[in-house]
Amino acid sequence: MTSLTVFDLVALHEFVADLPGGWLRRLAVYGRPVHYLAGYRLFREVSVADRFWLMHAGVVGVDFHVPGRGDVEVERIGAGSMAGASALLPPYRWGLGAVVVEEVRAVEFYAVGVRALAAEDPDLGRELYQRVLAVAGERLQAARHRLVELYAYPHDRDSS
Repeated sequence: MTSLTVFDLVALHEFVADLPGGWLRRLAVYGRPVHYLAGYRLFREVSVADRFWLMHAGVVGVDFHVPGRGDVEVERIGAGSMAGASALLPPYRWGLGAVVVEEVRAVEFYAVGVRALAAEDPDLGRELYQRVLAVAGERLQAARHRLVELYAYPHDRDSS
């Protein structure tokens, strides 16, 4: 069985699969395949955001810390998704946290290198950042919907 290269893994991921091969090769330089088991924390909110992931398998729970309640999950991200958009958007700090819920296989990217690549090639940078902003927008909508679910219909309200 032949193992896939980082370029192959990047080229197969729907987040970037339709980009030109030259761009994919340049992106792949900053990636590496990773495998994380359930329970592994990818990042914690407010720490420096220095990596992002193109997920091929598994599930990551996105959470934030609530004093007195611990880490509260607000969303789950699965295969075919990008995790860690904050690593590409100033101020490069995690707004939320993330922990592996189901074993993850992904390509992990060194964000500083990808940001430099985007700065040196404005066309690649524009395309990449449009995609990242679309993901960030989707995540904000998902968080909004989750908050509505949590607070619009309190569980302790009388249903009569």
